[in-house]
Amino acid sequence: MYGLHPVQEALRAGLRRFDHICVAKERTDARLQQIIDACREAGVRLRFEPREQLTRIAQTSAHQGVVAVVREASVLDLEDLLESSSSGKARLLLALDGVEDPQNLGALLRTADGAGVDGVVLTERRSAPLSPVAIKASAGASEHIRIARVVNLVRALEQMKAANIWSVGLDERGSLDYDEFDFTGDCVLVLGREGAGLHDLVKKTCDHLLKIPMLGGVSSLNVSAAGAVVLYEAARQRRARSVAGAGLTNPAPAKKRKGLGS
Repeated sequence: MYGLHPVQEALRAGLRRFDHICVAKERTDARLQQIIDACREAGVRLRFEPREQLTRIAQTSAHQGVVAVVREASVLDLEDLLESSSSGKARLLLALDGVEDPQNLGALLRTADGAGVDGVVLTERRSAPLSPVAIKASAGASEHIRIARVVNLVRALEQMKAANIWSVGLDERGSLDYDEFDFTGDCVLVLGREGAGLHDLVKKTCDHLLKIPMLGGVSSLNVSAAGAVVLYEAARQRRARSVAGAGLTNPAPAKKRKGLGS
């Protein structure tokens, strides 16, 4: 695992087992010092190495001066994910039907965490692993969000239906625009492969197929961009319903948080 955000979030989440963390001797600044302090507080071993050594370990120069050697993250079963997300409020899940690009996977995990998704379902085959590249692209969100892997996505969607969760696929030939669907109930958003989209059986299993209207010359968005559009529409609807349910007409402004590009 490498990069300031991923390592810092892994330390903050407290779910990973660290062997040690390597820090570049040449870098001295406040952000790196925060990681050093967090390591000492958590009892994680530190090693100060030349930047070139970190590049050899990470196999990339994009490590930002910090590389962590960690145990592989544990992945949930679908049953665990459904149990952990059944807390009374409407559940919002994300299922990925064969997303293979680790950058897209990482971006989707970051968006899912930001949009309040309760868990992400990945397939075991033909799916990007939670590699250092994916973890870096998620900016550490992969350390906070619940992730389950399944052998058969169609079977998993049927299992979710049995748990009263609507399956909503995103497809350029969908019958509804994404903002016409009511996301305030229990639902799972299903996104397909880069370029090819949803598999036919997955598409047939979905209760609804939604589309994003395209006003320009291209017919669709990149899967991570499309996922961001729809997940934040779901988050907007849920936030609006929560405010309305609380009887608030002029809610206090939300606490300022880091946003796009941070």
